[in-house]
Amino acid sequence: MVLNYKSFTLGVEEEYMVLDPVTRELKSHEQRIVHEGQKVIKDKVKAEMHQAVVEVGTDICQDVDEAYKDVALLRKTISGIAESLDLKMGASGTHPFSHWESQLITDHIRYSEIVNELQEAARSNLIFGLHVHVGMETREMANHIANSTRYFLPHIYALSTNSPFWEGRTTGYKSFRTKVFDKFPRTGIPDAFESIEAYDNYVKMLIKTNCIDNAKKIWWDLRVHPFFNTVEFRICDIPMTVDETISMAALFQAVCARIYMLRHKNLNFIQYSRPLINENKWRASRYGIDGYLIDFGKEEEVNTRALIYELLDFIDPVLDHLGSRHRVENVHKILENGTGADRQLAVFEETRNLSSVVDYITDNFLEGL
Repeated sequence: MVLNYKSFTLGVEEEYMVLDPVTRELKSHEQRIVHEGQKVIKDKVKAEMHQAVVEVGTDICQDVDEAYKDVALLRKTISGIAESLDLKMGASGTHPFSHWESQLITDHIRYSEIVNELQEAARSNLIFGLHVHVGMETREMANHIANSTRYFLPHIYALSTNSPFWEGRTTGYKSFRTKVFDKFPRTGIPDAFESIEAYDNYVKMLIKTNCIDNAKKIWWDLRVHPFFNTVEFRICDIPMTVDETISMAALFQAVCARIYMLRHKNLNFIQYSRPLINENKWRASRYGIDGYLIDFGKEEEVNTRALIYELLDFIDPVLDHLGSRHRVENVHKILENGTGADRQLAVFEETRNLSSVVDYITDNFLEGL
């Protein structure tokens, strides 16, 4: 049987910081970047809840190279518009020292509703993430793949860690972003659902009982998308560079394709419970790639880097089918040079100056392009 790897299309969404080039603080762009951007890249750029955030999203990409070109074009376009408005762009899961209290909320009914319901949790949610959509043949297959890929979320998240500072403090975490987001309801690692119908019934129950008005208010680390035939991975900090973003996208796509390959051999990846996977997520947020994750099969702690190498071995059989081997290779570079968080901390260690860290982040926004 020839398996259809073409269905594993990619969509990438990134959230960027808008910065004042003099103070290095987050700065409201009064939606000017969005308005100017829409003239060039149409609906691929949009406003976010805080006015110092710009969100971009690619087209549906057939493979990782197409995704790379699209993300690179988006970063270059947005950066150019920002420069023309005397602003700068950066990609980090949190800003090193700006305070959320001084940031303006975008005037939009959706954000007003969220702030009205979630109050301080929403207003303080000044964070920047990466969302990767991987296309699926069917929603049934999407549910099966979402259940199995939950195990690998902490491994890939560890590689993306890029938020060690919060409001001028070294947090001790490689990714403090998820600690901020944990204040929202319906976040974190989801449970496994025995069928797509069970998932749909869960969503219907929440809508019926006025918990949510639509399934987009389920903000888990991965979800079967309510409107598209995709599994959406939402756990990662926004990576500092395009190369890192595309490496994360390639890993998520490859894990999905590998689970699909096993399924067609009547094999399955072991399902682990949410509380166990949560232990690994916490370790990834605290230590990034420098700690230990639990190998649930062996029931012991294993060096995170060793488990990432195991993950690379696991996905190896599908990389050539997907045409993504060269993008996954970049993971070795991350393991060698450190994640965004490691590099931010190194700059701070050297300069003892958070403005220098912001400069490093903005200097890397178009790195390699």
